[in-house]
Amino acid sequence: MEQVLDRIHAAITSRQTLQIGVVNAAKVVNMQRNPALGEDVLSSDLILADGAAVVWASRILRRPLPERVAGIDLMYGLLERGNRHGYRVYCLGATEEVSRKVAACIVKDYPNVFLAGRRNGYFSDEEEQEIAETIALAKPDILFVAITSPKKENFLAKWGPIMKVPICHGVGGSFDVMAGKVQRAPEIWQRLGLEWLYRVKQEPRRLWKRYLVTNVLFLKLLLKELGGKK
Repeated sequence: MEQVLDRIHAAITSRQTLQIGVVNAAKVVNMQRNPALGEDVLSSDLILADGAAVVWASRILRRPLPERVAGIDLMYGLLERGNRHGYRVYCLGATEEVSRKVAACIVKDYPNVFLAGRRNGYFSDEEEQEIAETIALAKPDILFVAITSPKKENFLAKWGPIMKVPICHGVGGSFDVMAGKVQRAPEIWQRLGLEWLYRVKQEPRRLWKRYLVTNVLFLKLLLKELGGKK
């Protein structure tokens, strides 16, 4: 985490673009299903293990990653660093209600972070250019994007050259946690790699099938990779 935060700070101070990709079990599966998504993620300057399953798989495959760098922890780490260094932040995504609450939380808890702007994540393809130009005018150091894949990756790939934001970080459902809409799993659940199960526990009807399918497919991919190494 500290290495990531240091690299991000160096990119911000030098006004260089650092593309960040985060992967968990579901993202790995979807990258296999959607080659365009896989290409977008693999083109990132930094690819971080957002899920414990990815770290465990790396150890099983004898190419161990140092540690999990969860997207939500990175978001909070950037806000803490930003509070020390005066980062400019733009928040894009989630519902209007959640977006407003996130903006209020940042202003209250990180007073030295400059909130350059915010926008909810519900917009049409025709609105994308205007949104990208608005972000470019705001000149943020960091763009937090709470939009689902692959729309998030497509948006950043298409409009990144116009926005010219040094750091674009996809935060998934982190805005919902910050706004108090969703409760994050207790630390013991996180250490056991069961954060996904805690989310299913909160929204079983919406999430159980998604996680069941992607977890099974991820395990199949891991076994296939192991088989190929024999």
